[in-house]
Amino acid sequence: EFIEATSEPGTTFLVAHFDGILGLGFQEISVGNSVPAWYNMIKQGLIKEPVFSFWLNRNAEEEEGGELVFGGADPKHYKGKHTYAPVTKKGYWQFDMGDVLIDGKTTGYCADGCAAIADSGTSLLAGPTTIISQINEAIGGSGVLNKECKAVVQQYGQTMIDLLISQASILATPKKVCSQIGVCTFDGARSVSSGIESVVDKEGSEDANSRSQDAMCSACEMSVVWMQNQLQQNATHDRVISYADELCERIPNPMGQSAIDCNNLSKMPTVSFTIAGKEFALSPEEYVLKIGNGKAAQCISGFTAMDIPPPHGPLW
Repeated sequence: EFIEATSEPGTTFLVAHFDGILGLGFQEISVGNSVPAWYNMIKQGLIKEPVFSFWLNRNAEEEEGGELVFGGADPKHYKGKHTYAPVTKKGYWQFDMGDVLIDGKTTGYCADGCAAIADSGTSLLAGPTTIISQINEAIGGSGVLNKECKAVVQQYGQTMIDLLISQASILATPKKVCSQIGVCTFDGARSVSSGIESVVDKEGSEDANSRSQDAMCSACEMSVVWMQNQLQQNATHDRVISYADELCERIPNPMGQSAIDCNNLSKMPTVSFTIAGKEFALSPEEYVLKIGNGKAAQCISGFTAMDIPPPHGPLW
């Protein structure tokens, strides 16, 4: 069996340069239930061991951009031992991820576990907007001003804090708090717009109002997560609201990216991810994408927002 893609209309394929696409996911998500090439390699005994590995060259000036090894890993490209995490769901290469830390301090976002996938086709570290905005705020990333987010914080900030304190911050979920203040309703499976008229955009078409209301619901849930984080650090109420307001400005632009000042790399914190019980710390040089040199250099945060809805998401 062989499936050929003759057309890829997405902007990713128009902008980037690809020699081709080779799917290495599980058969559970293959088109037409076609048997992946990797399955056949194993079945036909063409490889030494059922392992494939990627090496991506960090030096863009070198001719060799990277290496894909079928049947093992090239010892020239790594030191020490690999850490293995069991696949939790066949489809993508999905595994459990623990807490996310900024400069060694917990964000609390994945303290109870998050689902993550290893995807060689995703160039940046992608995660839910809520936590990506928190990371980008910590590293000085500048996104676009989210008017819905700031409106929610300014109008309902103190009410959110009161509800979080009265219900115990750890027990109060974002869905519950935002439905209690009337910004969202909860249908038992997901949060949906409550139909409240937006305080930001009271005019316009019905579709525009609906989009604004949905944006406010999402903004409310993100703000609750940020406030919970600050309350657990015993921040004052003014600081909690101020922090949430600051993060509204760090929400990535529509393409999910945030700009970074290249001159601040030495001052940025480490960002760590917990996988299989081990913390993997990334330095600024490792999570910032630098394009060009000298005064013309541009830096982009390696953390990009990508919200995958249930039941498949949220995912890192």
